[in-house]
Amino acid sequence: MGNVFGRKSQPTRVTEQDKAILQLKQQRDKLKQYQKRVTLQLEKERLLAKQLLNDGKKEKALLLLKKKRYQDQLLDKTENQISNLERMVQDIEFMQIELKVIEGLKVGNDCLKSMHEIMSIEDVERILDETQESVEYQRQIDEMLAGALTQEDEEAVLAELEAITQGEDVALPEVPTEPIPEVPETAKAEPERREAKDKPDREMLAA
Repeated sequence: MGNVFGRKSQPTRVTEQDKAILQLKQQRDKLKQYQKRVTLQLEKERLLAKQLLNDGKKEKALLLLKKKRYQDQLLDKTENQISNLERMVQDIEFMQIELKVIEGLKVGNDCLKSMHEIMSIEDVERILDETQESVEYQRQIDEMLAGALTQEDEEAVLAELEAITQGEDVALPEVPTEPIPEVPETAKAEPERREAKDKPDREMLAA
């Protein structure tokens, strides 16, 4: 079943930065779990201190509140540690984005250098000159045609262009369907006899 699709999955590329971000997030999550657990415990101890006061056990209630105060301070430190971890994660992630941007700029710069090596400024100027010459040549042809063709010719040209564009057949002169009359044998032999008759006269003049 592993080769049903005929393709093996590519291994995921995990960088050291990715590992660092993962570890920081795991530490952050553990601190949040600790923070939540301590908060629930403090709420229970506050209710217990209130019950001790109602029972007249002031000393025990005071000791319990001192413990609660100490744990409140730990919660404040935990909150600061969570904020520091989140800030570090954001800094690393932003650094990764900056590195990708720099890599993209480097690739683009190398591409531009390669293109400049393939086509120099002289080549660009030559192509632009040739293009300008072609445009000028076409303009001259348009001017000559504009003076040589009549309005009727212009309309005929446009009609032919429209017919070609729409795939229609352009009307051509009809081919004669009647057979061409054959030349009699006597008519074919007449030029030969005339040529043979005139040949001695030309020889005498040449002599």
